[in-house]
Amino acid sequence: MTRRSLIALIAVICIFACWQHFRNPSDGAAKASIDKASSQNPTLSDDSIATALMHVQMPGNIPSQIKKYEGFTLSFNKDNHTPNYVAWELAPSETDGTQSRYNKFWQDPEIEGCANTSDYVKSGFDRGHICPSADQKWSENAMKDCFVMANICPQDHRLNAGAWATLEKRERKWSVSHGGLIIISGPIYEQADTQTIGHTKVRVPSAFFKIFLAHKLDKPEAIAVIYPNMPAHGQMTDYYMTVDEVEQITGFDFFSALPDKTEEETERTFNRKIWK
Repeated sequence: MTRRSLIALIAVICIFACWQHFRNPSDGAAKASIDKASSQNPTLSDDSIATALMHVQMPGNIPSQIKKYEGFTLSFNKDNHTPNYVAWELAPSETDGTQSRYNKFWQDPEIEGCANTSDYVKSGFDRGHICPSADQKWSENAMKDCFVMANICPQDHRLNAGAWATLEKRERKWSVSHGGLIIISGPIYEQADTQTIGHTKVRVPSAFFKIFLAHKLDKPEAIAVIYPNMPAHGQMTDYYMTVDEVEQITGFDFFSALPDKTEEETERTFNRKIWK
């Protein structure tokens, strides 16, 4: 699949998203086990369950180094020199804080293949946060960790400063209105994505996905957004899609800790009324 065909696929999915409510759920890997009593309660408020919901099942051939930082957990791909995904829980109380922006990017020596900030100098791409710093203003350590290069991808400045930044502001609003969110985000690569930057040869992605699960509502609700790595024209709602559709594009399996029926219902559709 070429870069152009991926973008075309994303456009088609977005146009027809409202007709996708009755898609057959994809066959996932074995479900992560959670306490039976908790799994029968759709209001998933326990921290351990939130942690389970942030787990992502990926194909076994994808390089993955898992590391937990203050405020988020990521899976890092040593071949792409970027994360496969970054996952975090955003509580309403964490949507604001006193910590100022750290602004000092740093390389993690514990992460194999971690890029250096110099790789991005004069590259034509921003150091794009996957977990945004404004979600980490509640803690000094969380703010510092957010600037680790393992949380960064090459991102078109017009996307980073435009639609992506708008989506980040929206997620903080959604967290407050929905009692908290599970957020999972990362780059999308295809075989034609051969462009790299810097001495480390950081691979430039075609697009980015972001998935939101309002896990503390009486009935969990989820939505996903995919933006091509370029200026995003139109409205944010033009880029809405289901979690099932993102799973089809990425090959990842999200929210496998949910009870089967809840996962199927949550991932195959979304309620536009609560994602404004």
